[in-house]
Amino acid sequence: MIKDTYVLGIETSCDETAVAIIKNGTEIVTNIVSSQIESHKRFGGVVPEIASRHHVEQVTFVLEEALEQADMTMEEIDCIAVTEGPGLVGALLIGVNAAKALAFAHNKPLVGVHHIAGHIYANRLVKEMKFPLLSLVVSGGHTELVLMKEHGSFEVIGETRDDAAGEAYDKVARTLSLPYPGGPHIDRLAHEGEATLDLPRAWLEEGSYDFSFSGLKSAVINTLHNAKQKGQTIYPQDLAASFQASVIDVLVTKTVKAVKEYKVEQLLLAGGVAANKGLRAALEEVFKELDTELIIPPLSLCTDNAAMIAAAGTILFEQGKRGDMAMNANPGLDIENF
Repeated sequence: MIKDTYVLGIETSCDETAVAIIKNGTEIVTNIVSSQIESHKRFGGVVPEIASRHHVEQVTFVLEEALEQADMTMEEIDCIAVTEGPGLVGALLIGVNAAKALAFAHNKPLVGVHHIAGHIYANRLVKEMKFPLLSLVVSGGHTELVLMKEHGSFEVIGETRDDAAGEAYDKVARTLSLPYPGGPHIDRLAHEGEATLDLPRAWLEEGSYDFSFSGLKSAVINTLHNAKQKGQTIYPQDLAASFQASVIDVLVTKTVKAVKEYKVEQLLLAGGVAANKGLRAALEEVFKELDTELIIPPLSLCTDNAAMIAAAGTILFEQGKRGDMAMNANPGLDIENF
């Protein structure tokens, strides 16, 4: 009889304090997330020092709640997985030190997980992964196309050169005086308006799978300023729809091209912006005509959570990879070499 594997995951890379327990890398036993959005809203973005202090306050409570909800003790946990990077260094430190303390106190194996690998492995909690596969990672700080030929192997074939899609959403939202985080508000407005404004698409050089959204963000700001100077009215709904249409056009076009070139079995959507209804709908429409399987995680697994960290950590644990008490927060951790 094969013994089940239970991995406890800890995620504190930004402004969510999260702890989860995953069974055999594919089944959520419990997934607790304490969000700090209300604390950061008035600043229009995440304040690192405030985020770190909230993690210190919450991590023990969230851990206790996860174990209680799962009706488990630390003795039943096989491994502890924690986000090692990238992220805010102060925030990462809280999770890493909490994980090291648990591993030391209970004599449990410890593995450090790359945050983006976690987002990708959130999809394994939906459906088993088939290789080779491609993942479109779209989050606040990352826009990447990641090729995987086997578990634990990551090749970045395209990445953002400046603003990631999520950053562009937040900056455009701020220009429109919308609350933080801006993505959901832009998405909502976009569905109320029409893409009537001609905004740029940054395709970059021929054959490139890289992304650039800084120029688009600047075009939105300039469009608003020019209209104001001329006394013209631009409806926020139409601006949001035009902006979102540009972002989605570039993301979907480059993704489909890569899917065909690399002949992948699956396309996985990952990251906080994966919750965007417009992007999800556009991908679903295009992939109806393709042989490649499209997997999109539920909204609860798109934003930062610890279930994804435990899911990725399970693979590392099974591959025999281990961290030690010298593990430190690594805000610049490279997904191809972690």
